[in-house]
Amino acid sequence: MLERLTAFFGNPTGYTTPLPEADAAHAMGALLVRAAKADEAYLFEEIAIIDKILGQRHDLNPVEAAKMRAECEVLEKSIPETDDIAAILEHAISTDEKEATLLALWRVVYADGIKHDEEDRLLHHIEEVLGVSATRAKELQKQAAT
Repeated sequence: MLERLTAFFGNPTGYTTPLPEADAAHAMGALLVRAAKADEAYLFEEIAIIDKILGQRHDLNPVEAAKMRAECEVLEKSIPETDDIAAILEHAISTDEKEATLLALWRVVYADGIKHDEEDRLLHHIEEVLGVSATRAKELQKQAAT
């Protein structure tokens, strides 16, 4: 009986969801998800801010934003290296968009009200990959904290 229950809940049909396109929009969303998960917790507050950011940046209604976040979660899980996700953005978006992405990432990190060292290290690494100067990155971090 236990085997049948395990098979039922485990994906008995073998159906898998196709990987979303690794475009700049989904890569940015995947980084938002990665930032939210950096402290080993993926909280409602973080999910809500990710949905809000995706909705605003891509002119999506709440349902469309949640669907896009779900696609970004799949992408984030399938690309283990943060550098690979950030590299998609590095060459695909302008400096202003890179800074807006970094600001959004800090907003996700601060969404739960607790700043963890893991999140801090991850975001500083992403700012380096994106080519955002340390001075500008610090300004964006302060802006997100207020």
